Amino acid sequence: EVHLVESGGGLVQPGGSLRLSCAATGFTFSSYAMSWLRQAPGKGLEWVSAISLGGSTFYADSVKGRFTASRDNGKNTAYLQMNSLKPEDTGVYYCSGGSALYEYTNWGQGTQVTVSS
Repeated sequence: EVHLVESGGGLVQPGGSLRLSCAATGFTFSSYAMSWLRQAPGKGLEWVSAISLGGSTFYADSVKGRFTASRDNGKNTAYLQMNSLKPEDTGVYYCSGGSALYEYTNWGQGTQVTVSS
């Protein structure tokens, strides 16, 4: 069965950094595009970043230049490096996979990121 598990969230001060991980099992990870999405308190789901099967990366304007997506197919893991964090980055971060970019077939349970002084 398909299973995605996010980790690496936590509490950080503005300007700080976190690295999120998404460990995948139950499917051919290398055949899936992976995405990161987030949900701020009281807000809807927001697309953050994506990485293609070939490793091309894409970012929302709000995080471009601060966040970096990557993947390690040998470890069946996707990563999101988050630098220069802002309070508006606060939310639950989810990883999702699909057979093509912008397909969100499988989801993890999410990891909380809180940016606060």
